[in-house]
Amino acid sequence: MSTIYDIGKETGLSPSTVARALSGRGYCSEEAKIKVERAAKRLNYVPVQAAKSLKNKITKKVMFCIPDIYNPYYFDMMREVNNVLEKQGYYMILAHTGHNAEKEMEIVDSLKERFVDGMIILSFNFDDRLMEKIRTSGMPVVLTNHYDSFSDEENFDCAYVDYRKAAYIATEYLLRKGHKKVGLLVGDIEEQMGYERLEGYQKALEDSHISYNEKLVVHSDFTKEGGYEKYSEYLGQKGLTMTGLVACNDLMGIGCLQACREKKIVVPDQLSIVTLDNTDYCSCAYPELTSVDMRQKQVGQNAAELLMERIQQGRRYTKMISLMPRLVERNSVVDM
Repeated sequence: MSTIYDIGKETGLSPSTVARALSGRGYCSEEAKIKVERAAKRLNYVPVQAAKSLKNKITKKVMFCIPDIYNPYYFDMMREVNNVLEKQGYYMILAHTGHNAEKEMEIVDSLKERFVDGMIILSFNFDDRLMEKIRTSGMPVVLTNHYDSFSDEENFDCAYVDYRKAAYIATEYLLRKGHKKVGLLVGDIEEQMGYERLEGYQKALEDSHISYNEKLVVHSDFTKEGGYEKYSEYLGQKGLTMTGLVACNDLMGIGCLQACREKKIVVPDQLSIVTLDNTDYCSCAYPELTSVDMRQKQVGQNAAELLMERIQQGRRYTKMISLMPRLVERNSVVDM
Protein backbone atom coordinates (compact mmCIF):
# COMPACT_ATOMS: atom_id res chain seq x y z
CA MET A 1 0.00 0.00 0.00
CA SER A 2 1.42 3.37 -1.03
CA THR A 3 2.06 6.09 1.55
CA ILE A 4 2.58 9.85 1.49
CA TYR A 5 6.32 9.09 1.63
CA ASP A 6 6.09 7.10 -1.63
CA ILE A 7 4.25 10.00 -3.25
CA GLY A 8 6.94 12.37 -1.91
CA LYS A 9 9.66 10.32 -3.56
CA GLU A 10 7.69 10.17 -6.81
CA THR A 11 7.11 13.93 -6.94
CA GLY A 12 10.20 15.28 -5.17
CA LEU A 13 7.96 17.02 -2.60
CA SER A 14 8.14 16.78 1.17
CA PRO A 15 5.70 14.44 3.01
CA SER A 16 4.13 17.45 4.74
CA THR A 17 3.42 19.09 1.36
CA VAL A 18 1.93 15.83 0.09
CA ALA A 19 -0.25 15.59 3.20
CA ARG A 20 -1.53 19.14 2.74
CA ALA A 21 -2.26 18.51 -0.93
CA LEU A 22 -4.21 15.35 -0.19
CA SER A 23 -6.17 16.70 2.78
CA GLY A 24 -6.91 20.14 1.35
CA ARG A 25 -5.86 21.71 4.63
CA GLY A 26 -3.04 24.25 4.80
CA TYR A 27 -1.24 26.03 1.96
CA CYS A 28 -0.24 24.08 -1.13
CA SER A 29 0.43 25.51 -4.59
CA GLU A 30 -1.84 24.45 -7.41
CA GLU A 31 1.13 22.99 -9.28
CA ALA A 32 2.14 20.83 -6.30
CA LYS A 33 -1.44 19.71 -5.75
CA ILE A 34 -1.76 18.53 -9.36
CA LYS A 35 1.57 16.64 -9.16
CA VAL A 36 0.50 14.94 -5.92
CA GLU A 37 -2.95 13.95 -7.23
CA ARG A 38 -1.44 12.45 -10.40
CA ALA A 39 1.19 10.52 -8.44
CA ALA A 40 -1.43 9.29 -5.94
CA LYS A 41 -3.51 7.96 -8.80
CA ARG A 42 -0.53 6.21 -10.42
CA LEU A 43 0.49 4.64 -7.12
CA ASN A 44 -3.10 3.64 -6.18
CA TYR A 45 -2.83 5.59 -2.95
CA VAL A 46 -5.69 5.06 -0.48
CA PRO A 47 -5.88 6.99 2.83
CA VAL A 48 -5.56 4.70 5.86
CA GLN A 49 -8.91 4.94 7.65
CA ALA A 50 -7.48 3.57 10.90
CA ALA A 51 -4.99 6.42 11.12
CA LYS A 52 -7.69 8.99 10.40
CA SER A 53 -9.92 7.39 13.03
CA LEU A 54 -7.20 7.53 15.67
CA LYS A 55 -6.59 11.18 14.96
CA ASN A 56 -10.23 12.28 14.78
CA LYS A 57 -11.69 9.67 17.17
CA ILE A 58 -14.41 9.09 14.56
CA THR A 59 -14.65 5.74 12.74
CA LYS A 60 -17.82 6.37 10.68
CA LYS A 61 -18.94 2.87 11.67
CA VAL A 62 -21.81 1.62 13.83
CA MET A 63 -22.29 -1.92 15.13
CA PHE A 64 -25.70 -3.57 14.84
CA CYS A 65 -25.92 -6.54 17.20
CA ILE A 66 -28.70 -9.12 16.64
CA PRO A 67 -29.47 -12.48 18.32
CA ASP A 68 -30.60 -14.48 15.27
CA ILE A 69 -29.28 -13.73 11.80
CA TYR A 70 -31.65 -16.34 10.29
CA ASN A 71 -34.86 -14.72 11.55
CA PRO A 72 -36.58 -12.59 8.86
CA TYR A 73 -37.95 -10.36 11.63
CA TYR A 74 -34.62 -8.52 11.59
CA PHE A 75 -34.26 -8.05 7.82
CA ASP A 76 -36.37 -4.91 7.42
CA MET A 77 -34.86 -3.47 10.58
CA MET A 78 -31.35 -3.95 9.23
CA ARG A 79 -32.30 -2.33 5.94
CA GLU A 80 -33.73 0.76 7.64
CA VAL A 81 -30.76 1.12 9.99
CA ASN A 82 -28.42 0.91 7.01
CA ASN A 83 -30.46 3.47 5.05
CA VAL A 84 -30.22 6.04 7.85
CA LEU A 85 -26.50 5.42 8.39
CA GLU A 86 -25.62 5.66 4.69
CA LYS A 87 -27.25 9.07 4.45
CA GLN A 88 -24.89 10.24 7.20
CA GLY A 89 -21.82 8.64 5.59
CA TYR A 90 -21.74 5.78 8.08
CA TYR A 91 -21.29 2.03 7.62
CA MET A 92 -23.04 -0.76 9.51
CA ILE A 93 -21.07 -3.63 11.03
CA LEU A 94 -23.32 -6.63 11.77
CA ALA A 95 -22.61 -8.76 14.85
CA HIS A 96 -24.45 -12.05 15.43
CA THR A 97 -24.72 -13.29 19.03
CA GLY A 98 -26.69 -16.48 18.41
CA HIS A 99 -28.93 -15.71 21.42
CA ASN A 100 -25.94 -16.19 23.71
CA ALA A 101 -25.80 -13.90 26.77
CA GLU A 102 -22.03 -14.28 27.22
CA LYS A 103 -21.42 -13.42 23.57
CA GLU A 104 -23.58 -10.31 23.93
CA MET A 105 -21.52 -9.11 26.88
CA GLU A 106 -18.25 -9.80 25.04
CA ILE A 107 -19.43 -7.72 22.08
CA VAL A 108 -20.57 -4.85 24.31
CA ASP A 109 -17.21 -5.00 26.09
CA SER A 110 -15.47 -4.62 22.73
CA LEU A 111 -16.97 -1.12 22.41
CA LYS A 112 -14.23 0.07 24.77
CA GLU A 113 -11.74 -0.50 21.94
CA ARG A 114 -13.45 2.36 20.03
CA PHE A 115 -13.47 0.62 16.67
CA VAL A 116 -17.04 1.87 16.13
CA ASP A 117 -18.78 5.09 17.16
CA GLY A 118 -21.78 3.40 18.76
CA MET A 119 -24.06 0.38 18.82
CA ILE A 120 -27.66 -0.68 18.22
CA ILE A 121 -28.39 -3.89 20.10
CA LEU A 122 -31.24 -6.39 20.10
CA SER A 123 -31.35 -8.89 22.93
CA PHE A 124 -33.82 -11.43 24.26
CA ASN A 125 -33.01 -10.22 27.76
CA PHE A 126 -31.64 -6.87 28.92
CA ASP A 127 -30.78 -8.12 32.40
CA ASP A 128 -28.63 -6.38 35.04
CA ARG A 129 -25.38 -7.93 33.82
CA LEU A 130 -25.83 -6.82 30.23
CA MET A 131 -27.01 -3.35 31.25
CA GLU A 132 -23.95 -2.90 33.47
CA LYS A 133 -21.73 -3.69 30.48
CA ILE A 134 -23.65 -1.18 28.35
CA ARG A 135 -23.41 1.55 30.99
CA THR A 136 -19.67 1.10 31.49
CA SER A 137 -18.86 0.89 27.77
CA GLY A 138 -18.58 4.68 27.60
CA MET A 139 -20.18 4.61 24.13
CA PRO A 140 -23.62 5.62 22.82
CA VAL A 141 -25.98 2.64 22.57
CA VAL A 142 -29.60 2.17 21.46
CA LEU A 143 -31.65 -0.74 22.84
CA THR A 144 -34.49 -2.09 20.72
CA ASN A 145 -36.38 -3.43 23.73
CA HIS A 146 -38.18 -1.62 26.53
CA TYR A 147 -36.08 -0.93 29.64
CA ASP A 148 -37.53 0.48 32.86
CA SER A 149 -34.71 1.46 35.20
CA PHE A 150 -32.85 4.45 33.83
CA SER A 151 -31.89 7.97 34.82
CA ASP A 152 -32.19 11.14 32.72
CA GLU A 153 -28.59 11.02 31.51
CA GLU A 154 -27.73 7.46 30.53
CA ASN A 155 -25.48 6.55 27.60
CA PHE A 156 -28.34 4.61 25.99
CA ASP A 157 -31.72 5.22 24.38
CA CYS A 158 -34.60 2.84 23.61
CA ALA A 159 -36.53 2.43 20.35
CA TYR A 160 -38.98 -0.45 20.56
CA VAL A 161 -42.44 -1.85 19.96
CA ASP A 162 -44.62 -2.76 22.94
CA TYR A 163 -44.35 -6.58 23.16
CA ARG A 164 -46.96 -6.84 25.91
CA LYS A 165 -49.43 -4.91 23.79
CA ALA A 166 -48.68 -7.09 20.76
CA ALA A 167 -49.52 -10.29 22.65
CA TYR A 168 -52.56 -8.58 24.13
CA ILE A 169 -53.85 -7.57 20.67
CA ALA A 170 -53.40 -11.10 19.29
CA THR A 171 -55.10 -12.75 22.27
CA GLU A 172 -57.94 -10.22 22.44
CA TYR A 173 -58.62 -10.70 18.73
CA LEU A 174 -59.11 -14.45 19.15
CA LEU A 175 -61.31 -13.89 22.21
CA ARG A 176 -63.38 -11.36 20.27
CA LYS A 177 -63.85 -13.97 17.55
CA GLY A 178 -65.53 -16.20 20.14
CA HIS A 179 -62.62 -18.43 21.15
CA LYS A 180 -62.75 -19.32 24.85
CA LYS A 181 -59.77 -21.67 24.95
CA VAL A 182 -56.84 -19.63 23.61
CA GLY A 183 -53.33 -21.07 23.96
CA LEU A 184 -49.90 -19.44 23.82
CA LEU A 185 -46.75 -20.69 22.06
CA VAL A 186 -43.95 -18.71 23.69
CA GLY A 187 -40.18 -18.67 24.24
CA ASP A 188 -38.27 -18.74 27.52
CA ILE A 189 -40.42 -16.86 30.05
CA GLU A 190 -37.36 -16.23 32.24
CA GLU A 191 -36.20 -13.81 29.56
CA GLN A 192 -37.66 -10.41 28.74
CA MET A 193 -38.67 -11.46 25.23
CA GLY A 194 -40.78 -14.27 26.69
CA TYR A 195 -42.26 -12.90 29.90
CA GLU A 196 -43.46 -9.63 28.31
CA ARG A 197 -45.47 -11.61 25.76
CA LEU A 198 -46.80 -13.91 28.47
CA GLU A 199 -47.92 -10.90 30.51
CA GLY A 200 -49.75 -9.43 27.51
CA TYR A 201 -51.54 -12.74 26.95
CA GLN A 202 -52.51 -12.99 30.62
CA LYS A 203 -53.80 -9.40 30.68
CA ALA A 204 -56.07 -10.02 27.68
CA LEU A 205 -57.54 -13.09 29.38
CA GLU A 206 -58.05 -11.15 32.59
CA ASP A 207 -59.81 -8.28 30.82
CA SER A 208 -62.19 -10.82 29.21
CA HIS A 209 -62.82 -12.52 32.59
CA ILE A 210 -61.23 -15.78 31.50
CA SER A 211 -59.02 -17.65 33.97
CA TYR A 212 -55.38 -18.19 33.04
CA ASN A 213 -54.63 -21.87 32.45
CA GLU A 214 -50.94 -22.72 32.31
CA LYS A 215 -51.82 -26.03 30.62
CA LEU A 216 -52.61 -23.99 27.50
CA VAL A 217 -49.09 -22.49 27.41
CA VAL A 218 -46.51 -24.25 25.22
CA HIS A 219 -42.87 -23.30 25.84
CA SER A 220 -40.52 -23.14 22.84
CA ASP A 221 -37.52 -21.06 21.75
CA PHE A 222 -38.64 -18.56 19.04
CA THR A 223 -37.41 -20.78 16.19
CA LYS A 224 -39.38 -22.64 13.50
CA GLU A 225 -37.82 -25.91 14.56
CA GLY A 226 -38.63 -25.25 18.21
CA GLY A 227 -42.21 -24.30 17.43
CA TYR A 228 -42.70 -27.47 15.40
CA GLU A 229 -41.07 -29.75 17.97
CA LYS A 230 -42.77 -28.35 21.07
CA TYR A 231 -46.23 -28.06 19.55
CA SER A 232 -45.94 -31.58 18.13
CA GLU A 233 -45.02 -32.84 21.61
CA TYR A 234 -47.93 -30.94 23.12
CA LEU A 235 -50.42 -32.40 20.63
CA GLY A 236 -48.99 -35.88 21.16
CA GLN A 237 -49.45 -35.64 24.93
CA LYS A 238 -52.65 -33.62 25.30
CA GLY A 239 -54.32 -33.48 21.91
CA LEU A 240 -56.05 -30.36 20.64
CA THR A 241 -57.17 -28.65 23.86
CA MET A 242 -57.58 -25.16 22.38
CA THR A 243 -59.48 -23.57 19.51
CA GLY A 244 -57.16 -20.57 19.15
CA LEU A 245 -53.40 -20.08 19.50
CA VAL A 246 -51.13 -17.06 19.78
CA ALA A 247 -47.68 -17.94 18.41
CA CYS A 248 -45.21 -15.38 19.75
CA ASN A 249 -43.35 -15.02 16.48
CA ASP A 250 -43.85 -15.98 12.85
CA LEU A 251 -41.22 -18.71 12.89
CA MET A 252 -42.95 -20.60 15.69
CA GLY A 253 -46.25 -20.07 13.89
CA ILE A 254 -44.85 -21.71 10.74
CA GLY A 255 -43.55 -24.60 12.87
CA CYS A 256 -46.98 -24.94 14.44
CA LEU A 257 -48.62 -25.11 10.99
CA GLN A 258 -46.29 -27.97 10.06
CA ALA A 259 -47.15 -29.84 13.27
CA CYS A 260 -50.87 -29.37 12.59
CA ARG A 261 -50.56 -30.73 9.05
CA GLU A 262 -48.83 -33.84 10.32
CA LYS A 263 -51.50 -34.37 12.99
CA LYS A 264 -54.30 -33.81 10.43
CA ILE A 265 -55.49 -30.66 12.26
CA VAL A 266 -57.05 -28.21 9.81
CA VAL A 267 -56.15 -24.55 10.23
CA PRO A 268 -58.26 -22.47 10.73
CA ASP A 269 -61.32 -24.79 10.90
CA GLN A 270 -60.06 -26.69 13.96
CA LEU A 271 -57.37 -24.29 15.20
CA SER A 272 -57.17 -20.55 14.58
CA ILE A 273 -53.67 -19.06 14.74
CA VAL A 274 -52.40 -15.49 15.21
CA THR A 275 -48.66 -14.81 15.13
CA LEU A 276 -46.50 -11.86 16.13
CA ASP A 277 -44.07 -10.16 13.67
CA ASN A 278 -45.93 -9.96 10.33
CA THR A 279 -42.94 -10.88 8.19
CA ASP A 280 -43.24 -12.07 4.58
CA TYR A 281 -43.63 -15.62 5.90
CA CYS A 282 -47.24 -14.78 6.84
CA SER A 283 -48.40 -14.17 3.28
CA CYS A 284 -46.43 -17.18 1.97
CA ALA A 285 -47.95 -19.67 4.42
CA TYR A 286 -51.13 -21.67 3.82
CA PRO A 287 -53.43 -20.47 5.10
CA GLU A 288 -52.02 -16.95 5.13
CA LEU A 289 -51.38 -16.01 8.75
CA THR A 290 -53.14 -13.25 10.62
CA SER A 291 -50.34 -11.48 12.45
CA VAL A 292 -49.47 -8.51 14.64
CA ASP A 293 -47.13 -6.12 12.84
CA MET A 294 -44.19 -5.33 15.13
CA ARG A 295 -43.17 -2.22 13.17
CA GLN A 296 -39.64 -3.43 12.41
CA LYS A 297 -38.91 -0.80 9.77
CA GLN A 298 -39.86 2.09 12.02
CA VAL A 299 -37.97 0.62 14.98
CA GLY A 300 -34.84 0.38 12.82
CA GLN A 301 -35.21 3.93 11.55
CA ASN A 302 -35.85 5.33 15.03
CA ALA A 303 -32.92 3.44 16.53
CA ALA A 304 -30.46 4.69 13.90
CA GLU A 305 -31.69 8.27 14.17
CA LEU A 306 -31.37 8.24 17.96
CA LEU A 307 -27.83 6.92 17.68
CA MET A 308 -26.87 9.57 15.12
CA GLU A 309 -28.19 12.26 17.47
CA ARG A 310 -25.85 10.98 20.15
CA ILE A 311 -22.85 10.72 17.84
CA GLN A 312 -23.24 13.82 15.70
CA GLN A 313 -25.05 16.24 17.99
CA GLY A 314 -23.63 15.12 21.31
CA ARG A 315 -27.02 14.63 22.97
CA ARG A 316 -26.58 13.27 26.50
CA TYR A 317 -30.10 12.94 27.87
CA THR A 318 -32.06 9.71 27.39
CA LYS A 319 -34.88 9.25 24.87
CA MET A 320 -37.46 6.45 24.71
CA ILE A 321 -39.55 5.88 21.56
CA SER A 322 -42.34 3.32 21.92
CA LEU A 323 -44.36 2.14 18.92
CA MET A 324 -47.79 0.54 18.99
CA PRO A 325 -48.15 -2.81 17.18
CA ARG A 326 -51.09 -3.34 14.83
CA LEU A 327 -53.09 -6.34 13.69
CA VAL A 328 -53.04 -7.49 10.05
CA GLU A 329 -55.95 -9.84 9.31
CA ARG A 330 -55.57 -12.73 6.86
CA ASN A 331 -57.02 -16.24 6.65
CA SER A 332 -55.86 -18.16 9.73
CA VAL A 333 -58.74 -17.28 12.08
CA VAL A 334 -62.43 -18.23 12.00
CA ASP A 335 -65.34 -17.14 14.19
CA MET A 336 -66.52 -19.62 16.78
